[in-house]
Amino acid sequence: MIIDYAALVAEARIARERAYAPYSRFSVGAALLSADGRIFHGCNIENASYPVTLCAERSAFAAAWSAGVREVVALAVVADTAGPVSPCGMCRQTMFELAPDLAVLLANLGGHEQHTTPRELLPGGFGPDSLLK
Repeated sequence: MIIDYAALVAEARIARERAYAPYSRFSVGAALLSADGRIFHGCNIENASYPVTLCAERSAFAAAWSAGVREVVALAVVADTAGPVSPCGMCRQTMFELAPDLAVLLANLGGHEQHTTPRELLPGGFGPDSLLK
């Protein structure tokens, strides 16, 4: 599958506009591309009880998994940062668990981009193979 990264970033920008970030004012958008060509949006949803906050990346994965999708091929994440946005540890762990070889494009509103994968973002990551059988 050929991935149109520009279109995927555009979708992440749309998702970013839906963020609920009244405390940090740091809106993040994500767009997750499934193997069948569907795009699932995610945005951060903050909460006054900070640990309850949901990140954009995990929000996009939750939307896809809730729809029954298990094969994803690319994820774009966008925020208003100086360089490409960096996912938090929980998002890195979620990506590593569900799609360790996913093509990930980290971007900012200024057009800076970084291509990576969950394996690169979380070297030595803890996954299903780490558990005793």
